Amino acid sequence: MSRFQAAESFWQALGRRERRSIAIGASAVLLLLLWWLALAPALQTLAQAKVQTGQLEAQLQSMHALQAQAKALQSQPKMSRDEAVRALESSVKLRLGANAQFTLQGERAMLTLKGVPAQELAQWLTLARVNARSVPLEARLQRSANAALPSWDGSLVLSLPAR
Repeated sequence: MSRFQAAESFWQALGRRERRSIAIGASAVLLLLLWWLALAPALQTLAQAKVQTGQLEAQLQSMHALQAQAKALQSQPKMSRDEAVRALESSVKLRLGANAQFTLQGERAMLTLKGVPAQELAQWLTLARVNARSVPLEARLQRSANAALPSWDGSLVLSLPAR
């Protein structure tokens, strides 16, 4: 007798109530498996999609703002090297004061920092980019050990516009 025939004879030997109970139990197990394997992951993905959509919208808005900023920077008139140097020197004196020393090295500007607050440095870098069309080429910075607020020691090398 094959396994299939043995199972069929076992099924036939059961009473009507027992067969119905087994059928209901098997249906419940199948429904539970369907939920675990198909529906629950799909619903979880759907819930995560709403959160991810919000995050992607925020990223898109940020990218649009950066694009507008880049276009504004590109539309600014060209600046001479001398104008850029004057703008950098004055911004160093006004923003960073005695905590920074500014020197020229050919087509580059060198800035030596000692205990410059992080927020001030970030604002100064924005000014250097916008007002002097200068961007950092090299940065060697270390966090100051004795400062209560985050501050930096080190050096920055900045580009200068061509003559």
